[in-house]
Amino acid sequence: MERPGGLPPGAPTSRSSAPSEPVAHLATRAPWDLPLTLLDGRTTTLGEWQGRWLLIVNVASRCGYTPQYEGLEALWRRHRDDGLTILGVPCDQFGFQEPGTDAEIAEFCRVSYDVTFPLLAKTKVNGPDAHPLYRWLKRERPAFLWMGTIKWNFTKFLVDPAGRVVGRWGSRTTPAEIEARLPALLAP
Repeated sequence: MERPGGLPPGAPTSRSSAPSEPVAHLATRAPWDLPLTLLDGRTTTLGEWQGRWLLIVNVASRCGYTPQYEGLEALWRRHRDDGLTILGVPCDQFGFQEPGTDAEIAEFCRVSYDVTFPLLAKTKVNGPDAHPLYRWLKRERPAFLWMGTIKWNFTKFLVDPAGRVVGRWGSRTTPAEIEARLPALLAP
């Protein structure tokens, strides 16, 4: 049975106003059975990537941070065999910087950045219609000044193979900066 707000059973409903610091003892596991729709229309669940590191990023094609697609793709190609999956989530909630259809977004990503990592269908990350994936991510790692919201495009969340949200970075943090932290995390 799903709880109000799309939260999985057993998930806490309170929101923390504390900064995004490691709180593993309070973390809930990923809702692996959460349904997702990929950009190509295929349906799956978050469980498709259970047991892997996930870097989940809300993306947009007309944003000043759009060139981060290049770094995300490079990160994916270098570390996908090490257990890392990049999951892009197109969103049009910030300055209408992702106005295209799913087909147009796919074409842009392919032609402009040769993106091969998985992309979800365009979705909302804030507000009452926020996707349950983002409700869970924001609850697990609220930003200090933006309690419970995503501030802008290219906000990044790192989920460990056990399904705990272990990192959150804002738009300015580049994929290369995150990659510098990965070797210790991805080591067997």
